[in-house]
Amino acid sequence: MLRTLSTNDHIALRTSQHLGHTDTLTQSIAVIGIGTMGRAIASGLVKAQVVSADQLVLHDRDHASAHKLAEELAGASVAINTATVCRSADVVLLCVKPNDVPQAIAQMGTLSPHTLLISIAAGVTLSALQDAAGADVPVVRAMPNTPCLIGQGLTVLSAGCAATDAHMSVAHRIFAALGACQSLAEKHLDAVTALSASGPAFVYVMIEAMAAGGLSCGLPRDVATAMAARTALGAASMVLATGMHPAELRDQVSSPGGCTIAGLLALEDGGMRSVVSRAVEVTARTAAGLGRRT
Repeated sequence: MLRTLSTNDHIALRTSQHLGHTDTLTQSIAVIGIGTMGRAIASGLVKAQVVSADQLVLHDRDHASAHKLAEELAGASVAINTATVCRSADVVLLCVKPNDVPQAIAQMGTLSPHTLLISIAAGVTLSALQDAAGADVPVVRAMPNTPCLIGQGLTVLSAGCAATDAHMSVAHRIFAALGACQSLAEKHLDAVTALSASGPAFVYVMIEAMAAGGLSCGLPRDVATAMAARTALGAASMVLATGMHPAELRDQVSSPGGCTIAGLLALEDGGMRSVVSRAVEVTARTAAGLGRRT
């Protein structure tokens, strides 16, 4: 049965004295913002059995989105108001757009120093989050990407000044359920946003372009698209599995005087290497500016 929580309800959420790394999490988790990533995180945690659905409380200003996901998860609760549930939750996952962060945190009210706040908003710095939430509130920035939807994501975490190793362990456990997870200093997060979070869009363009080439050579559209996607997946898997530099793997495919060399020369003529590198650089600068707009 779907449960809806309001400020007038008595909320008995599961709590934990110690935030530690275990096979499953015992913490209650509030997910604020049920967009693409909020939905992916909540669903991924339940699917991976890191939490049970009844440990999740969902909130979105579009109440219908929160109710729909709660019904899909069969056991999650929906909060009409963020303040009460955020004070009661062990972990608050802030999954709203950068411009909405200040208002979202303000609506949470006073957070407990025992509540871990994790924000996935691009460009919103730890210092800005800390100023809004309170100096004693443990804050972690997380930058996931959309392949988290299928458990093949990459998330990079950065800890605020009040976040302990135990808090980071919880954050790692949450995002490891969605794919790979690692920690980096905050100074790298704009580059991470550009390369990892925005990067899938760049890869999709490459897949689309390769498929278009197959179409021009007479392949059926569905065959060309599937082959391009499978080729990108296999090539990426080779980089990760072998640990070899991409240039070394490229050379293995490039026979002297062969057809691959001819294609690579066409890519170089078009400046593909420079264009892709510049796309990451420009995206990183834009990501840095997102936080300053809030």
